[in-house]
Amino acid sequence: MLEIKNLSKSYTKGKKAVDGATFEVNDGEIFAFIGPNGAGKSTTIKCIVGILDFEEGEILVNGKSIKDDPIGAKMEMAYVPDNPDLYENMTAINFINFICDMYGTPKSVREKNIHKYAKMFEIEDKLGQDISSFSHGMKQKVALIAALAHDPKILIMDEPFVGLDPKAVFDMKEVMKEMINDKKIIFYSTHILDVAEKICDKVAIIKKGKIVKTGKMKDIKGDSSLEKVFLELEGE
Repeated sequence: MLEIKNLSKSYTKGKKAVDGATFEVNDGEIFAFIGPNGAGKSTTIKCIVGILDFEEGEILVNGKSIKDDPIGAKMEMAYVPDNPDLYENMTAINFINFICDMYGTPKSVREKNIHKYAKMFEIEDKLGQDISSFSHGMKQKVALIAALAHDPKILIMDEPFVGLDPKAVFDMKEVMKEMINDKKIIFYSTHILDVAEKICDKVAIIKKGKIVKTGKMKDIKGDSSLEKVFLELEGE
C-alpha cells in the first residue's frame, strides 16, 4: 500500500506547493494523479520518492516511512520522471545494469527483464549505444526499462507517455495491466485523461496544491467523462 497522509510542502515565502494531500493506493490498483500545470503533481511525486523533503504529513510505502526509513521505502519503488535525465556518458545497457546494481537485482531476474522490455520497446540493438545519442523518446524507453528491470512492487511515473511513439504507449499500457494482475501498484500523473479514464481504478485531482477530488474512477466521473469533471473543477 502507498499512503499519503496530510502531506504539505512549501517553497519560498511559505507558499504551499502541496497543502494537506491525503490519499492511498492499494495493491493491484492503477492510480491517476491529475491537475493543471503548476498544481503540485510533480512536487507530490518527488516527495513520495524521496527527492524532496516536506514539512508536514507522512508518506508510507508498504508501511515504511520515506522519512524514517528512506532506503527501505525506496527499495519498494521505481520512479520514472517526466524528463528522463540519464547519465548520458553511459551506454543504455550499462545504465540499466547500474540501476539494477543499486537494487541488488539478481542476474537472472535482470537479464530476463531487460531482454523482455528491450524487445518490447524495440531497442535491443541499441542497448550498446551511448545514451547521449538517443532522442527524448529513446531515453524515455531506457528509463522505463531501468525502472522495470528490477521488478518493483510500486511503479511511480510522472507523465510516462510523453515522447513515446504509439506502439510504445500501447506496450506500456499492457505492462501496467500485467503489473496489476500481479497485485502491484502503479501511481502516475498524466494529462492524457481519456487513457486514465480507461485504465485507472482510482484518481485524485489536485488544484493549487489541494486535493479537490479523490476516489474510485467510476464514482468521480459518474455518468460524465473524466475530462469534463476535470474541466469543470478547473473552471471553478
